[in-house]
This record gives sequence, structure tokens and C-alpha cells, in this order.
Amino acid sequence: MRTVDVHTIIDDARFNKFHWLVLFWTGLIIIFDGYDLIIYGVVLPKLMAEWSLSPVEAGTLGSTALFGMMFGALFFGSLADRIGRKNTIMICVALFSGVTFLNGFARDPMEFGICRFIAGLGIGGVMPNTVSLMTEYAPKKLRSTLVAIMFSGYSIGGMASAFIGMNLIPTYGWPSVFFIAGVPLLLLPLIWMLLPESIGFLVQSGQREQAIKLLNRVDPSCKAQIGDNLYMPTGKVVGSVPLVSLFTHGRLISTLMFWVSFFCCLMMVYALASWLPKIMETAGYEVKKGLLFLLVLNFGAMFGAIGGGWMSDRFHLRRVITIMFVAAALSIGLLGFLRGSITIQYLLIAIAGACTIGTQILLYAYVAQYYSLSNRSTGIGWASGVGRLGAILGPILGGVLMAAQLDVEMNFVAVGVPAIIAALAISMVGRDVQPAEGTLATSAAS
Repeated sequence: MRTVDVHTIIDDARFNKFHWLVLFWTGLIIIFDGYDLIIYGVVLPKLMAEWSLSPVEAGTLGSTALFGMMFGALFFGSLADRIGRKNTIMICVALFSGVTFLNGFARDPMEFGICRFIAGLGIGGVMPNTVSLMTEYAPKKLRSTLVAIMFSGYSIGGMASAFIGMNLIPTYGWPSVFFIAGVPLLLLPLIWMLLPESIGFLVQSGQREQAIKLLNRVDPSCKAQIGDNLYMPTGKVVGSVPLVSLFTHGRLISTLMFWVSFFCCLMMVYALASWLPKIMETAGYEVKKGLLFLLVLNFGAMFGAIGGGWMSDRFHLRRVITIMFVAAALSIGLLGFLRGSITIQYLLIAIAGACTIGTQILLYAYVAQYYSLSNRSTGIGWASGVGRLGAILGPILGGVLMAAQLDVEMNFVAVGVPAIIAALAISMVGRDVQPAEGTLATSAAS
């Protein structure tokens, strides 16, 4: 009988087909997640015209999905620590895909808002669990990069929603883009068969045989046997509650600063995602070009996430995120003042996407690496859930700014201010990536 250190094997494993498998399925799920979320900004101008919505009413309607995301992140983030990442992800995919499909049949703002809220539960719940799963299986030297690549699927989904909207809405109307969202329902059997469960959950729940099979796929050279002791530090103190543990062992300030950063970043992301086409239309651009700006925003986000992840594997995540928040404030603030050149506008919007949506992705990676296995989903879920309050306020903020009929310059300055606050908050997070915490849990052979 030998002792197998699960964390060491995963940390030191060479990137192989198994890692590609996890990256592919989690990334694909996030693509659909991003599509379902960004879709509101694509149909917003049409909904305002068809239902005679005021800017404030439209902003409030846009926040219904974000309310759902807040509760979904809080509930499903914690649920996964009890029923497993894979089971929770399956529930969330079925929820957000099925209800978003039904959203295309909404006949009025009330029905539309109810569907968006329910879909938001699944959209918000899937994020912390895909991040946790990818973080758990990623080799240490590629961890931030792989999480960033996976989460860049959010931007791909956002670009897909803008592109599909540009081509389908003029001919088939706004409901058509919601019907496309039903595609993931067809993939659920494949996700069930091919997406692996968390090794940590399998070890803790006594499913040793499955855990050993997965470990040998992570690193075929380890050749773990059913009789081996699986040593897997979880960081869990006996009798501790995952939520309470976010504030103990010197993590109080860091946890609160993560929450502030998530709040500010998500406020900017959803203010831009919901209102950028409309703001640019107000500035004199045609509707189709306004959607093109949304496409550029998400295109920049993809490069920001991957580039930021690559830098974060070489420098400290805190430093990279802080710099990107400062760049976000500058790029968003300058959008209103440098309107003479369309090329410069595209460049600034791409940088804004890279340093808001892209930075949000890195925040998920930072939180996932900061907390230990026993409270990782809870930590991500609560940071994301509290951050959703900012996401909820984002569309409302955009609606208030539009209703106030401020100059375009002041609209963008107001949207960029939260980036400065977020930069200050993240700079206060402790430097320990994953603090040690009390007794380590092991799983011995029976």
C-alpha cells in the first residue's frame, strides 16, 4: 500500500487529452452561458420599440436575469459542495437553456422578466462550478491560463449573440435569437457521459474507484491502484461551515475586497453589455453598427482573458488584475472624448472589453486559487453572488444615465469610475494564493 498525493499529481501533470476534454466541455458550457446572458443587450433596442419601454424600465427588465444569477450563484455554488460539480452543472445547463428557449414566446415584459429571472438562476449557478472544476484539474503552471481560456467562452458566446442577432433579427424578429439557446439541451447526454466529476468530491464522498480512474487519466504515469491511500488536503477544519470559513484564518479583508471587486467589475460589464449599442446609437451610430461595437467589446474580452491569464501564470494575479482595472477606467472614460475616429473607438472598446469582461474572468481564477478545496465553490459562489448586486445595478445605471440625457462623455466617465474602486480593492487582497487551514482530510483505503 502506498500514499498518493492527489494535489501533487494534478499540479505536476503534463497537459494531455484529459485536460483538453475538461477544457472543451467547460468552455463550451460557458459559451452557451455567455450567449444566453448577452442576448438581452442584442434585443434591447427592438424590445424598447415594440413594448414602448422607457430607458429605466428597459434597464430594470435587463436586471431580472441578474437577480436570478445572484441567487443562482449563492445557491448552486454551495449545493455543488454537497452533490458534486457535475450534477450541479447539468441542472444549471438544463435550466438556463430550456427557459431561455421559452423566452422567445414571451408576449409582454412580465412574461419576459419571469423567464429571464429563472434562466438567470442557471446562468449564475454554472459559473462558479465550471471555474472550480477547471481549477481543480488544471496543472499548476497553466492554471490561470486554462481558467481564462475556458472563461473566454463567455466572450465567444457574447460575440455569437451579437453576430446571430445582426443576421436573424432583421428577418425573423427578436424571438429567433432565443430559440437558438435551446441547442445545449441536445448536448446534455454527451455532457453527462464525457464531463468528469470533481476528484475532490469523489474522494470525500467515498467513490474511490471513480476517483482513481480519473487520477490515472490526469497523469497516466502515476498508476494509482484501488488499494492506495488517496491523500488530498481539503483545507477543511472538522465541524467548520464553508461560508464561515471565508472569514476566518486571516481571510476577512481579502474576502470582502473580492466582493467589492466583483461588485464594481460586474456593474461595468453589464452596464456596457446592456447599453453599449443604445449609447452608441444615441451618439449618432446606426443600430447595426451599435451591435458591431458589442461584438468588438466581447472580442477584446477574449484576448484580455487569455492574455491576462498567461501573464498571471508568470506574475502575481493581484498585480495583473490591478493594472487591468486601471486600463479599464482609462479606456472607458476616453470613449466619450475620442469620437473623431471610428478606428480609435473600436480600439478603446476592445481594450474596455479586455479589461472589464477579461478582468472579471481573472477575478474568478484568483478566487478559485485563493480558497481551498473545501470552500472553493462556496467562495466563488458568494463572490459572484454578491457581485451580482453590481450586475443588477449595471443595466439600471445605464437606464438612469440615458434618462438623465447627459452628454455622451459623462455617460462613459460614470461607467468607468467603478474600475478605480475595484483596482483599490483588489490591491488589498492578501498575497497568499491558497492559505493553509487546519486539519487536512485524507481518504484511506478501506
